[in-house]
Amino acid sequence: MKRAVAKATKVDTVANLCKRRGLVYPSGEIYGGTKSAWDYGPLGVELKENIKKQWWRNMVTSRDDVVGLDSSIILPRQVWVASGHVSVFNDPLVECLNCHKRHRQDHLQEAFAEKRAAKGEEIDPDDVPMTDIVCPDCGTKGQWTEPRDFNMMLKTYLGPIESEDGMHYLRPETAQGIFVNFKNVMTTARKKPPFGIGQIGKSFRNEITPGNFIFRTREFEQMEMEFFVKPGEDDTWHQYWIDYRLKWYTDLGIKPENLRLFTHPQEKLSHYSKGTVDIEYRFEFAGSEFGELEGIANRTDFDLGTHSKHSGESLEYFDQQTGERYTPYVIEPAAGLTRSLMAFLVDAYTEEEVPKANGGTDTRVVLKLDRRLAPVKVAVLPLSRDEKLSPKARELAAQLRQCWNVEFDDAQGIGKRYRRQDEIGTPFCITVDFDTLEDESVTVRERDTMAQERVPLTEIQQYLGARLAGC
Repeated sequence: MKRAVAKATKVDTVANLCKRRGLVYPSGEIYGGTKSAWDYGPLGVELKENIKKQWWRNMVTSRDDVVGLDSSIILPRQVWVASGHVSVFNDPLVECLNCHKRHRQDHLQEAFAEKRAAKGEEIDPDDVPMTDIVCPDCGTKGQWTEPRDFNMMLKTYLGPIESEDGMHYLRPETAQGIFVNFKNVMTTARKKPPFGIGQIGKSFRNEITPGNFIFRTREFEQMEMEFFVKPGEDDTWHQYWIDYRLKWYTDLGIKPENLRLFTHPQEKLSHYSKGTVDIEYRFEFAGSEFGELEGIANRTDFDLGTHSKHSGESLEYFDQQTGERYTPYVIEPAAGLTRSLMAFLVDAYTEEEVPKANGGTDTRVVLKLDRRLAPVKVAVLPLSRDEKLSPKARELAAQLRQCWNVEFDDAQGIGKRYRRQDEIGTPFCITVDFDTLEDESVTVRERDTMAQERVPLTEIQQYLGARLAGC
């Protein structure tokens, strides 16, 4: 019996666009690749950098109560013993007795419960018996091993000998590098609670079941900030950062109806958390409608307290005005960079019918990205590959590159070139035509409306600058 072919989702369509247009490539593809490992191509790296730029500006440089840090990826084992990761950073792993593929038990149970919820039947994922669950790989029902704990940290050894003394871990989160530098930063930056330390960087988790394109990978980038507050003020600050972070996504163009807040049940909180709220996006994955973009956690004084205990170094704060000494609580907004990138792409992807010059309609694919995120800000297009037009257009492109990422393209007809720029989200296309040689003006086409406007070359930089503010 043939299995039904799943209908392509919007995520699938965007993934195909990413591979075709060079946003994302499978890593090590010429050697067969590594499962769920991805390289970011010319457009992908620009989009990533633009997201990081907007996060850093919003979370660090635009505020007087947050400073930045770039801590080491490789940290001593003692850091992870103190943080609790060595003992509790585990996931329950089950294996299908038929095909021997391994899966996280909690993911299988959550997907089963979500399918039931779609049919109007509410069920706690923890109550789903494994005997009811079908293997997503081979279709066998209820044939699973007993769950086994699987530690997700990746270890390495520093030095010429693989010994316990040289054992280190690749960080599974950027947060611990901030906590162990709390005292250094507070002293040198002359900060006092409430204040935060922000960081963007790579983290590594030996995920059992990576997948959903770039959503769940073993190597990923985080945008995290640890905000240190006085105990008793933590609940107020927690709500502040939930609201602040949600607004960041909508301000950059995510439709509010595609976002939701998910409050973690008390019994499922991480070992350090008093309360965690996730910002989730409606990806509409198979078996799961929403996926987490960011978690905002109240980590209490767990982190500074445990590092004080294990290191012997006091990480308390002494308030000279009140004479009070305390261990600060921590509010942590922790976002996944590539998950955000994926959400921005899926939300921006649009197919629309537009009239053709010779009658009828055509389907236009356009990424309606916020201009601040668009990988290419301006495309300069000579009307044709002409010995007079092309040099003029190249000269203009070189001039504009001093301010923005600019693409020059003179291959194929102007209509096809417009479409190429539309599907990578370029906000403005500038056409250099034969009239330009006479009147020193160009035609500027806006991506979303396709409206065209004639602008003198002497004013083009000012024209674009007003429309690309903050880019």
